[in-house]
Amino acid sequence: MSEESKTLPLYPKALLQQHNSKNDCWVSVNYRKIYDATDFIRQNPSMSQAILEYAGKDIAQALKDKVFNKQTTAAYEILKDSNLVGYLATEEEERKLLTNEKHTVEVKLCDSDLTKFVKVLPSEEKLLVRTDFRNDLQKHKFLDLNKPLLKQLWNSNFTREFYIDQIHRPRHYGRGSAVLFGNFLEPLSKTAWWVVPMLWYPLVFYFLAKAAKNLSAPLVIALFIFGIFVWTLVEYSLHRFLFHVDNHLPESTVVFTLHFLLHGFHHYLPMDKYRLVLPPALFIVLCTPIYKLVFLMFPYYWACAGFAGGVFGYIGYDMTHYFLHHHKLPPFMRKLKKYHLEHHYKNYELGYGVTSWFWDKVFGTYLGSDAPVAKMKYQ
Repeated sequence: MSEESKTLPLYPKALLQQHNSKNDCWVSVNYRKIYDATDFIRQNPSMSQAILEYAGKDIAQALKDKVFNKQTTAAYEILKDSNLVGYLATEEEERKLLTNEKHTVEVKLCDSDLTKFVKVLPSEEKLLVRTDFRNDLQKHKFLDLNKPLLKQLWNSNFTREFYIDQIHRPRHYGRGSAVLFGNFLEPLSKTAWWVVPMLWYPLVFYFLAKAAKNLSAPLVIALFIFGIFVWTLVEYSLHRFLFHVDNHLPESTVVFTLHFLLHGFHHYLPMDKYRLVLPPALFIVLCTPIYKLVFLMFPYYWACAGFAGGVFGYIGYDMTHYFLHHHKLPPFMRKLKKYHLEHHYKNYELGYGVTSWFWDKVFGTYLGSDAPVAKMKYQ
């Protein structure tokens, strides 16, 4: 068992008790973890009254009562899907809170080592627990998360086998982002999710408008949909044959560093919010040859409509990828979220589709419930 920590507020019991209404409902579990159940109540009105009886109180025993037995799965969704907002302070911790200007302390949780691939996906709250940086370095002898990562990788003498083994073992930085460059390039390495639609939707509308002025509406729609469909194959192919070239990398620290920038970082720190979507510069590099090929193969206005669909598909991919990692999703998308997170935490050599698993099934890389766990070659 390794000790990992997660920095969240500690709340006194009196404050928990204040969150006791339909529009602001908190509950604690075993008088320790505090969850916000407000969204769950809105989405499950049939259970709202039963839960509201425990608003501002501990709900652990209630989850075992007859009130919830009829809807056990739904009841536990409170814990799985609602935000873990903090921890209920003990009497001793409450005294510390009174002398702590920021009114937060670091809560230490003993948990399993999440750098090991697992058959069953960890609960979402575990994916927010910060890796113990010192223990991770001592145990795995890979990168020090307290220092700029690229410089360490550039100056390393890791073998390809060791590098590939280590980058696919998920670590969690906690709040914020790990230092990648450690210089003026650091801000340029981060991209917020909303930058993707803001930059590229105008491009979609531009090409779509050009096509619409010169082609019939049914043809434009058909080509646009065809472009989206082609994108799904491009998405799968890039992820499998470029991002996961893994075992075919040359034995070179320069290549490892480039690979780390391209996709290795995302598997090493999969819950980093600002290094998850493709940076605009990288998208332009990857998109340019596709753009040239499309306009070479098809009549100009046909290419405009098809390319617009392809870019639209890419935007959907990047936004879907972000939300699969960082947002609560409606029931019909939870299977897709589980599927993608299992690519990170169960077997990175399967499950290359992000917006769907269609091409995984076509090419035999579907990550099903009976899929094997990725093998670890080092400690």
